[in-house]
Amino acid sequence: MIGPPWLHGRFRNAGFRLTLPRQAILNIFAENPKHLSAEEVFLSVHKNCPGIGLATVYRTLDLLTQMGLILKFDFGEGWNRYELASEAIKEHHHHMVCTRCGRIIDYSDFMDKEVEFLKGLEAELSKKHKFKINNHQIHFYGLCERCQ
Repeated sequence: MIGPPWLHGRFRNAGFRLTLPRQAILNIFAENPKHLSAEEVFLSVHKNCPGIGLATVYRTLDLLTQMGLILKFDFGEGWNRYELASEAIKEHHHHMVCTRCGRIIDYSDFMDKEVEFLKGLEAELSKKHKFKINNHQIHFYGLCERCQ
């Protein structure tokens, strides 16, 4: 587990090293397109690297979020879920969350309409509140097809 040179540079520029636990956790996200909880990351990484503890996973997730390598979401379950940021950047998407089974559906339908609407809304909000908006998250909550 060496990682691409740009990743080492990204850590070095942020004042950190790309350690084995950090690389292992990033690999979990690269191999798994789901929105993972810290516990799910821990269970997955622990299979190949049993020396990595839950506290290390939490600290690493915080660092990777601060560095912009993963995205952190609160879907109202009482814990956070995480997703590899490069996936989100490659195809911007939002989420539909089933309130019964917890299923999370990524969607990118109607993005042109959303982008047009949100750019106008962000411009108005920024102007009115003198607030520079950097990002947004949209989650719709309801019942998936299986739970209806």
